[in-house]
Amino acid sequence: MLGKVLESLYNKVLINIIVKRSSCEVFVEVCSKKGTKEEVHHTFETTTLNEKMISFITEYIKESPYYYISILDTSSKQGAIPTCKKNQLDSYTDLSFSEYKCYKSEWIYYTLKADIYSIEKDFQKIGVDFIFSPFLLLRHFFKDKINSKLAMYILIEDSALFLAIFEMDQLLFAQRLGVNFVEEVDDELLSHNINEENEMSMGDDISIDLEDIDVIDEIESLEDFGDIEDLDSLEDIDEFSEDEDLEEELPSVEESPQEEKQTTFNEDYQRFSLIQASLGHFYNDDKYESKFIENVYIADAIGVSPDLKRYLEEEMFLNVYVRELNLSRELSKVAKVELGL
Repeated sequence: MLGKVLESLYNKVLINIIVKRSSCEVFVEVCSKKGTKEEVHHTFETTTLNEKMISFITEYIKESPYYYISILDTSSKQGAIPTCKKNQLDSYTDLSFSEYKCYKSEWIYYTLKADIYSIEKDFQKIGVDFIFSPFLLLRHFFKDKINSKLAMYILIEDSALFLAIFEMDQLLFAQRLGVNFVEEVDDELLSHNINEENEMSMGDDISIDLEDIDVIDEIESLEDFGDIEDLDSLEDIDEFSEDEDLEEELPSVEESPQEEKQTTFNEDYQRFSLIQASLGHFYNDDKYESKFIENVYIADAIGVSPDLKRYLEEEMFLNVYVRELNLSRELSKVAKVELGL
């Protein structure tokens, strides 16, 4: 009781870290009993914890003994599978060396145990309270849609795509799609690379061989992986309206030099090719309850050009809806719900 009283006297400081291809984004949210008191974004030109980041973060965590550090898991060997039944896990992938968490007794998200330890080691000077799966973040960002209809949902960040197919809140299929952009690529080379990736991908990540991931039959404690005790509480995240979907369009992109346009074209085409291959995997693999997909919801964390939407609509005849996503802010939302703020 006394602890609760003391806690109420202090602000809560939420430190949210997104590690990108060539930088780290830190979003700090200071919360009082009345709501958000302060917000600060800062980008560091490093992918590891350095003295500047430590100094910046320390200034905020000194404000309160109640501070919480969250990191988005962007490791390559992670995924999600549409069951929580242990006797069915092996039919999807081998999780012997992975940590996993069951969501609402319906589906599992997992990541390589060594990658969890690596994140904790890299940030040991400041500590880590929560490591959240992008699949969990995607599920909550589109909570109202996932609850009501069959559709494909994609989170796009700068180094990967996280793709999941849900129907009535039940996961049917998921993959992490790793990207490796080059300045110039022709159709023949791109097709060759995609085919190679498809040959390697027999599980939940199209760019890796998930047969190399081993499994744990039973994990007694997963505090280091999301640290979520009651995932049902996350249902309180704000919902989107159906009308917003019908009006959703990608933001207009200003004219850019020809070289920049070519780079954007290459990146968007690679993303499209990976999505196309992943959907083909869902349709053709007997492990999955494949159903015809008509609608795609994209959570855009990087500002893709309209080309990706056009490719999906014209080449695959999909209805595509795109919403901008601030990864670090969404990470903070999930952490706040987990903490009951």
